[in-house]
Amino acid sequence: MYDCTLAKRIVVKVGTSTLTHENGKANLRRMEELCKVLSDLRNSGKEMILVTSGAIGMGVGKLGLKARPTQTQMKQAVAAVGQCELMFMYDKLFGEYGSTVAQILLTGDVISNPISRGNVENTFEALLDMGIIPVVNENDTVAVDELEGQRIGDNDNLSSIVAQIVKADLLVILTDIDALYDADPRTHPQAKRIPYVEKVTPEIFALAGDAGSERGTGGMVTKLQAAQRAGEAGIACCIMCGDNPSSLYTLLDGKSIGTLFG
Repeated sequence: MYDCTLAKRIVVKVGTSTLTHENGKANLRRMEELCKVLSDLRNSGKEMILVTSGAIGMGVGKLGLKARPTQTQMKQAVAAVGQCELMFMYDKLFGEYGSTVAQILLTGDVISNPISRGNVENTFEALLDMGIIPVVNENDTVAVDELEGQRIGDNDNLSSIVAQIVKADLLVILTDIDALYDADPRTHPQAKRIPYVEKVTPEIFALAGDAGSERGTGGMVTKLQAAQRAGEAGIACCIMCGDNPSSLYTLLDGKSIGTLFG
């Protein structure tokens, strides 16, 4: 089992359902707490990388839409508005705690091309060397399903790719469920948390329920895929609840929380 107290370079992924209220508007208290905790961990000597969802969700809230758009053109437009709002808020909130952030938007074709991937790796290293916290998202404005090779698909998958690019020690996925359970806790009150998984197997995938909230695009399945991808690269992964970002301290103090893989 990986000793999380040893983790120095850490990728933290946060989902739309963690960043926003049910109406799609920003959950400012949670966002501020997240920025505070990540800044404090950076101050302690950790190298922090944030993979964030929320561009479309923020755009929906900013524009006062009743629901997420379904047409590609509208999703791209809403994402463009939301990404601007999202980075404005991160810049402001991280700045309150003395942290400088940098935006990195990725697409599948950039990651799959050896030359551009090398450029991305170099950028990450330069930013981390300067003590800057990279804030990463998929470039939803240009990456669409119709353009083969551009679309990464979801930010759980993106977070595991970023963890490999930066050669992270640990990937933490903050979500709206606090762990992997032996049954769906929403329908089985007696379900038990699985604290540790050595390897993601078909049996483990069978425990995953349906997709997550309406504001997000993934569910436990995509998080298990990310954990599997990270594990294949020798990177530990923890899936844990994002409602209280201060729980990251609990994880990095070596205490059992969420589900640890690897």
